[in-house]
Amino acid sequence: MNLSIIAAIAYGALTVIGGIIGYKQANSQVSLLSGIISGLLLFTAAYLQLQGNGWGLILATAVTGALVIVFAIRLAKTRKFMPAGLMTILGMLSLAVLVNQIVVSQ
Repeated sequence: MNLSIIAAIAYGALTVIGGIIGYKQANSQVSLLSGIISGLLLFTAAYLQLQGNGWGLILATAVTGALVIVFAIRLAKTRKFMPAGLMTILGMLSLAVLVNQIVVSQ
């Protein structure tokens, strides 16, 4: 298991947990739905990578990149570190690992 698979699983778990917390604290069904969908996509990407499918890495990179953009916009609007700032930083770290894996594999 390489680092890109671990990054996809870890960031996927954080998005699911964050969606559940957002639902419980703010009764936000959008947070719950988006967290679960994003997390499942990242888990699927990790599974595809485990199977040797190159599309898994691309999927994980695309989903993580989209989440980084969404959370960065939210951070700029709210100026609150939690959860947008934390998810932006962790997403950028995951994205760096995923992009590095793309570069190394070519």
